[in-house]
Order: sequence, then structure tokens, then C-alpha cells
Amino acid sequence: MIDTTGRPDASHLDWPFFGPEHRAFAKRLDDWIAEGGLAGVDHGDTDGACKSLVTRLGEAGFLAPCVPEAFGGARPVLDSRLLCLARERLAYADGLADFAFAMQGLGTGAISLAAHPDLQKRVLPAVGEGAMISAFALSEPEAGSDVAAMACAARREGDHYVLDGEKTWISNGGIADVYTVFARTGEAPGTRGISAFVVFADTPGFSIAERIDVIAPHPLARIRFENCRIPASHLIGAPGEGFKIAMRTLDIFRASVAAASLGFARRALDEALGHVRTRPMFGGRLADLQLTQAALGDMAAGIDSAALLIVRAAWRRDVQGLPTTKEAAMAKMTATETAQQVIDRAVQLFGGRGVRSGEIVERLYREIRALRIYEGATEVQKLIIARELLRDGGTR
Repeated sequence: MIDTTGRPDASHLDWPFFGPEHRAFAKRLDDWIAEGGLAGVDHGDTDGACKSLVTRLGEAGFLAPCVPEAFGGARPVLDSRLLCLARERLAYADGLADFAFAMQGLGTGAISLAAHPDLQKRVLPAVGEGAMISAFALSEPEAGSDVAAMACAARREGDHYVLDGEKTWISNGGIADVYTVFARTGEAPGTRGISAFVVFADTPGFSIAERIDVIAPHPLARIRFENCRIPASHLIGAPGEGFKIAMRTLDIFRASVAAASLGFARRALDEALGHVRTRPMFGGRLADLQLTQAALGDMAAGIDSAALLIVRAAWRRDVQGLPTTKEAAMAKMTATETAQQVIDRAVQLFGGRGVRSGEIVERLYREIRALRIYEGATEVQKLIIARELLRDGGTR
């Protein structure tokens, strides 16, 4: 059973990047978690746990940041700061709860941004209520970071598109009701010939080819399209705009990946502090050793550094309305790498207990590793940052 009784640090909520509505949301979510909102979920059944968490979050109103206000959401447009706060608080308590929340937003982000209003009305209210589970299908067996290598194709036939091909590493694959799918439609070479579509799980020609197990279990699959016919009205945006829509979506949610990492790191620091204060060592406590204190100092400074990059990226998008490609990449790279270091140090401070199955820091060690890869690996973030700098002539 996952311990969800602790509360994460809230001092950074006083920073000027946040408004009263953000502070109120974070407090309400913290209170709900502390009162048992996530208690009793059977993590031995990953699919069932994820479905239960989506239902709970939806019924409690905490999926509202994942959809626009017109469809039952929290704000007129997706608010990066709310998304980040939700993921940070949920990740602190339960990594699968964070995952369940995040995919409701990421899976329908493109729909919120560019789908036809009729399609938005069909999908977004149900997603915000937790009555429909969503997924984001971009990666392929031979096209992960290199989206231009995409092979999954969609051809126009009258009032329909016909999809053929595969996607892999699809979170919520196997339990999602609706998928945002990116496929090559051929308007131009490379990324300019990719379009985005909505595909419902009960569409003939759609199937789950393989379920995938990873070190921090969550629903994951390889999916297949074989002569899968969908109405042309399920196109998101215009033909050939899929890559642009995907990047706009990732720019919103990449900072939230960083925020989830921050939640993991905060939990690791709190667990480490609790342990070193009570662990006897050489006639005193582990906390009395200078090496321990140096490690704690590094952990705390790294966490605050990452937090500042995260809220800068989210605030820049929400308040200034400016592009955040570079800033979100910096936040994602720094926060995930820092969280890995913080959690590793926490495991080290726990000694043998740190690698025992079932310990909180052992679970965090498994959960953080994937976030350094998902939604663009650290190496890809470095390339994004450098390309943005070079494109801007080196100015910041």
C-alpha cells in the first residue's frame, strides 16, 4: 500500500508566479489527499488502479485543469501552472495518481487546442469528469525522438481517412477510450506531412498489439491500425498541421513532467530527513554527520533550482503568452536530472533499506527513471535548447 499521508512543502506557493486560484487549488488537492482521497487503491492491478484513480480524480473535480472552462474545466484555456501544481502534489503522494491525471490532459491536449467544436463537446466534458480515459499516440517503433521518421499513414477516401501502421510506448494503451493519433498524410516531406486525428477505441481496425511492462508499472501498449476508417471530421486542425499541434501540446505538458519530477524529489528529501533524524550512527544520529548535511544541502538547493525553472516556463506561457519551447525544455531537463540525483542520494542515506522492495525511496527510484526519457529524453532537451539559442542568434 502506498503511503499518502504526508503533505509536500507549500512555501513556494507564495512566490509571485502564482495567483490565489492556484494556491486554493493546491490546498484543496493536498487536503483531499490527506483525507484519504487516494487511499485503498490496489496497485497490484495496474489497469484497475489507473481506472479507479481517473474516476476518483474526476468525481472530486481535480481533472478540471485538463480541459478548457467551456467544457467543464478550470480555466478558459489550459493553465500550465495549475497542471504543474496538480502533478507535483499528486506525484508526491502516488506516482500512478500523477500519471492518471497527466494523461487526461496530454491525451486530449490537441483536442482542446484545435479539434472541431463538435468533437470537443463529445470528448472533453467526459475526460474532465473522469468518465472517459484518453491517450496520446505519437511514438513508433522506429520513430521516437525523430518524429520525421513516422511511418504510420492515413489516406483520404471520400468522407473518411484510413489509418494503417503502429504506435508504441503509448501510455494508457489498452484502457483508453479515445486516442489522439498522429499519422503521415503526405502534404509535404518530413514533419510538414503529418496530421492529427481522434480515434475511439471501439473503431474497427484498431487493436492492441502488445502490452508493455516497465519498471514503474502503468498502462502501456503497442497499438495497431489496419484499414482503420475514421470520419474526416475526426481530423484535428488542418491536414499537415499534426506536428505543429503535437509540439504545441508538448510545450504545455513538458513543464508538467518537470513538476512531477519535483514532486518525487520533494518526497525523497522528506523521507531522507525523517530517516537521518532518527537513525543512530557512531554514537549520535546520521543527521549529525557533515557528509549527511552536505547531501541534504545539495538536495534542497537542487529542488528549489528546478522549481524556479518550472514556474518560469509555466508563468511565461500563462501570463506573458510567449513561446516556451526553450524554457520548458530547460525545466524538463533540469528537474528530471535533479530529481534522479536527489532520489539517488535518499536511497544512499537509507543504506540497505533504500533498495528494499516496498520502501518509498525504492519506489521513487523506479518512478523517476522513466521521466528522464518520456516526452523527450534529456539529450533531446539539450538539442532543443541549443537550437532555440542558435535560431535566436544567441540572445536570451
